[in-house]
Amino acid sequence: MYPIIEKEAFSETTKKMVVEAPHVARKAKPGQFVIVQIDEKGERIPLTIADFDRKAGTITLIFQEIGKSTRELGMLKVGEALLTVAGPLGHPTEIAYYGTVICVGGGVGIAPIFPIARALKEAQNEVISIIGARTKSLLFWEDRMREVSDELIICTDDGSYGRKAIVTTPLKEILDIKGNLISKIWAIGPAIMMKAVSEVTASYGIPTMVSLNTVMVDGTGMCGGCRVLLEEGPRFVCVDGPEFDGHKVDWSNLLARLAFYREEEKKALEHWEEHECHLDNMLKAEDRRN
Repeated sequence: MYPIIEKEAFSETTKKMVVEAPHVARKAKPGQFVIVQIDEKGERIPLTIADFDRKAGTITLIFQEIGKSTRELGMLKVGEALLTVAGPLGHPTEIAYYGTVICVGGGVGIAPIFPIARALKEAQNEVISIIGARTKSLLFWEDRMREVSDELIICTDDGSYGRKAIVTTPLKEILDIKGNLISKIWAIGPAIMMKAVSEVTASYGIPTMVSLNTVMVDGTGMCGGCRVLLEEGPRFVCVDGPEFDGHKVDWSNLLARLAFYREEEKKALEHWEEHECHLDNMLKAEDRRN
C-alpha cells in the first residue's frame, strides 16, 4: 500500500497528492510517469510524476478529475492509500546544456513541465516558460515555475489572469524576435495544444518535444493501447515515450484514438455517479433514522 500523506485541491477538479512511494522516488527523473491503482477492482491510471523527494521517499501527483477513475482517486483522503504505484516508467527527459530553451505547460500539463524546467535550469540553460489555462482558477504552481524560469509568461483563454491569449500567441512572438537563439522547446498539455505548438515551431525548424498521455493499460508495451504513429512508424508511449518529437507525431491519428472510448467513458462516469448518489441517499436516510 502507498499512503497519501498530503492532499491539496487547486480547483474543483484539479487535485494534488503527495504519496509515499520510496522505490519510485529513489529513481524518478523528470519526464517519467507512474501507473496507480486505487483498489483491486480499480482501473490502472497513468500519471506523470510532477515532483519527487528522494530523502522523504515521496512523489507528487497532480491530476484532473475527468472520468470515473480520476473522480474516485480525487475522493481519497490523507491517511488512505493507493493499492499500487508502478514506476518510474518511460524514458526520462534528455537534460543537457542547450542554451536557451522554452517550456510550455497547458492546464494540468503545468505539473509535468515543472520538473523538466527545473532540471534544465539546473543544467545552466536559460529557461523561458509559458503556462496557460482556460481561466485563472485552473492555474497553479506559478510561484514554482517562476523560481525555475528566467522569464515566465502566463496566459488565460478568458483573460482572467495574465495575458488573454492561448500559449501559442506569446510563443510565436518570442520565435519571431529570437527564434534563431532558441535551441529546443518542450510542450506538455492537452493533445490539441501540443499539436498547435508543434505546428508553430515547425516553420522555425526548432526541435520540439511533447509528452503524450494516451490510453494505457499495462505500461509495458504488451497491450498496444498506447500506440501512436510517427513518421517512421508506430511507437508505444509507455516504453518508447512518453516524450516524442512533436513534428513527427501523426496528430490526427492520436486525436482520433484519444476519442475512441469517449462514449464508454461517459457511460461509466454516469453509472458511477448514479451509484454514488444512491449510496449518499441511503446514508442520509440511515442518519435520519438514527
